[in-house]
Order: sequence, then structure tokens, then C-alpha cells
Amino acid sequence: MIESKKTKLPKGNKYYGTGRRKEATAKVWLAPGSGNITVNGKDMSEYFCSRKILEIKIRKPFVVTKNEGKFDVFVRALGGGVPAQADAVSLGISRALLEINPELRVLLKREGLLCRDPRMKERKKYGLKRARKAFQYTKR
Repeated sequence: MIESKKTKLPKGNKYYGTGRRKEATAKVWLAPGSGNITVNGKDMSEYFCSRKILEIKIRKPFVVTKNEGKFDVFVRALGGGVPAQADAVSLGISRALLEINPELRVLLKREGLLCRDPRMKERKKYGLKRARKAFQYTKR
């Protein structure tokens, strides 16, 4: 029997934000709670393999706005790699915090947490191996 990965959201007030980075997308819901962060049905440290730098990056919007431990976070992360998903979660949390209190915009913007990083992988061109790498040239 296959179990559903869909996480159950709590009843009551929820605030939504979407974050994107490279090919990763994170759908983020904030609910008043004790500060638990759940990503795809797993605890954050389990999902991100206890990589402290990624956990710090995800918690940064709460630290900047002094909202640590006030909200439970439910995340559905799709596509991309693990570090890109962490950046997407951070942006999603920042956008959800703006739904709660639009006055936090100045603090979040000053820290660069509302910037969508536009860098994407360049597409492969025909006649080349990758986006820019060409086949080796032989004169004779």
C-alpha cells in the first residue's frame, strides 16, 4: 500500500507564499504554532540532511522579523536540487510573512529576502555539446 505524501494542513488561519529558485518551486503555508518546519511530510533537518547552512537560510526570514517560534511552516517542495529548494522555501516564507504583516517588507527587502534570484540554466544549443561547449576542432 502506497502512502500519500500530502501533508495535512491545520484548520484555521493559514498564510501562503510561493518561492522559486532555478528549477525548484516551494509552496509554503504558515500557521500560528510552535515553530515546526515540515517539508514534504518530513522534518526540515531530516529533509535537508542536517545541512546547517540550509537550515540557517530557511530560518533567516523569521530571525530578521523576530518571529522565531511563532509559526508552524508546511512546505511542498518540487523540482530542482536541495540547495535551490532551500532558497525557494526562504522566499516562500518571506512572501507568506508579508501576507501576515505588510510592514515587514522593509526589513525583508533590506536583507535581500524578497529577491527572486533569476539565474537559470542556459539551454543547450544545436551543434554544440552543451550550452556553450563545442566539439573539438580538428584542422586535418
